[in-house]
Amino acid sequence: MSLLFSKINIRGIEIKNRIIVSPMCQYSATDGFANEWHLVHLGSRAVGGAGIIIAEATAVCPEGRISINDLGLWKDDHIPCLKTITAFIRSQGSVPGVQLGHAGRKASHAAPWMGERLLGPEEGGWQTYAPSALAFTADNAMPLALTAEGIVKVKNDFITAAKRAVQAGYQVLELHAAHGYLLHQFLSPASNHRPDEYGGSFENRIRLLLEIVAGVRQNIPESCLLFVRISATDWVDGGWSLEESVALAKILKELGVDLIDCSSGGNVAGVKITLEPGYQVRFAETIKKESGILTGAVGLITTAALAEEILANGRADMILMGREFLRDPYFAMHAASELGAEHAWPNQYLRAKKK
Repeated sequence: MSLLFSKINIRGIEIKNRIIVSPMCQYSATDGFANEWHLVHLGSRAVGGAGIIIAEATAVCPEGRISINDLGLWKDDHIPCLKTITAFIRSQGSVPGVQLGHAGRKASHAAPWMGERLLGPEEGGWQTYAPSALAFTADNAMPLALTAEGIVKVKNDFITAAKRAVQAGYQVLELHAAHGYLLHQFLSPASNHRPDEYGGSFENRIRLLLEIVAGVRQNIPESCLLFVRISATDWVDGGWSLEESVALAKILKELGVDLIDCSSGGNVAGVKITLEPGYQVRFAETIKKESGILTGAVGLITTAALAEEILANGRADMILMGREFLRDPYFAMHAASELGAEHAWPNQYLRAKKK
């Protein structure tokens, strides 16, 4: 029996397999609104059979957008379009999820195919914010250090966006605390030089994330799944470390987080990382074994065989795939055939299923 196609039940929600479509920015929204592109993009992956479909990093406030074309959940008007998408995902037997994020000092950029450049005010760009007034690179704008009032606003923005996400029909909420965005910026001593209770010690640097997690968990249904994506390491001495990730995971588990999505990097420019298939799996394995929380493995997992091996050896509980789903929306169908697993096809496609 294939473990990749085994069911898993979390908080009473039955997920039909262990495949998660990782959140991938589409840079196709206007003023945060979803449109037909998002429906087709996410809907295709649901038709393709993934267990959970997580929508791209969705900004909790306008200044939290990575690019001017990011999705948003900072106003009630965003809900109806997203509700259409989540209803379709559920109609295909998949579980809809959304990643809630704030880009911090990495905000205010153009879409990649527009040069991924920093936007100036004349192009609709905006002032960025961070734990400390430290730019990510010389080509990035200097952020303003968040004030105490600004930190309160960030917390409230995440909590309010989470409430809207539930109204929009999402059953999985993932908080984005990875890849050098705002919550990761607070976690890492490489980007957080604050002298107050949100900087310095490990306990202080994790404080904002813990307060947001607690606030979100208290304001969403008990049945709603709560994931946190972290960068398990900054890949540099003096940055965020795997040891700190394990310690954080233990605390997050007690606060009601269901799964840690284990990525890495993104907070320190110019870091050299050796990329190979499954290069981040060891982080999911370590965090799972040392904290007891469910983990998701992500990063250059492109084959059914590798995904199956990760699960078979107890290295993670779920498999997140990004670029492979851009190449093949029907990866789950093809993987099931390869592994000899039972997997339901949409009725409309049955005539193409090989016997």
